[in-house]
Amino acid sequence: MRIFVTGATGFVGSAIVKELLDAGHKVLSLARSASSADQLIAIGAEVHRGSLDDLESLKRGAELADGVIHTAFIHDFSKFGENCETDRGAIEAMGSILAGTDKPLIITSGTGLFNLGRLVTEDDQITVGSASPRKASEEAAAVVAAQGVKISIVRLPPSVHDAGDYGFVPLLIALAREKSMSAYIGDGDNRWPAVHRLDAARLFRLALEKNVPSIYHAVGEEGLLFREIAEVIGKNLALPVVSKSGEDAAEYFGWFQHFASLNSPASSEQTRKALNWQPTHRGLIADLDSEAYFKRSE
Repeated sequence: MRIFVTGATGFVGSAIVKELLDAGHKVLSLARSASSADQLIAIGAEVHRGSLDDLESLKRGAELADGVIHTAFIHDFSKFGENCETDRGAIEAMGSILAGTDKPLIITSGTGLFNLGRLVTEDDQITVGSASPRKASEEAAAVVAAQGVKISIVRLPPSVHDAGDYGFVPLLIALAREKSMSAYIGDGDNRWPAVHRLDAARLFRLALEKNVPSIYHAVGEEGLLFREIAEVIGKNLALPVVSKSGEDAAEYFGWFQHFASLNSPASSEQTRKALNWQPTHRGLIADLDSEAYFKRSE
């Protein structure tokens, strides 16, 4: 199949492109810049110039493909709500082209939408009263599904890890360096699920090929104690590991406090059965104990 991939040069998207090409698919990749286009051409992908806020370019890409994997997201947290609405518009635009066809649309969401303090499953649905702007993506999925689009949602955990990670864990490492300590909130027993990037990429391909509308959890580890993550960061940086609460936590974490306090362990049991998917790569703590996460920050 010829698959239109957004976010094709991103941390997750680039792994998906390679996974698809290795499996014999053709890839039409959204590229915003000439440098991104060159990078994609070099690995054997086709290039489609455009961006998330150019809805016509997204529609053309979807029209030219046999299916769509949408991983692009604007990671500017100063405009988080605005960026979530941009994602809503992108999903609805591509969905308008795919409605009534058999072409799959795979979109990306997050298990962190559900800060329930219990194990989140694929059966959990967003609610009207959900406070997170990120719910926009799953709301858009429901809209286009009602229009006859074969859409699936892949929920990623707070940590998708591997060499080259520029997500939440590197941010925690940067905070520890800046503050000369590695911190957690309260007793640090809140739990984060995690997955290796290459395991997540394989899941996206399997969901695409199965083409049965569903919600999937790309979760390799159900829930690591946040304290344990802070401890391995402290160990590798030779910094003290401390508990923060109240105003001290707010001062240390800033805008990231919400994410640092997430208690959202998540199951992928249904996903594993549905897709015959088994994570095979190392876990987050083992990855953090490798050189990749700390060597490049020196």
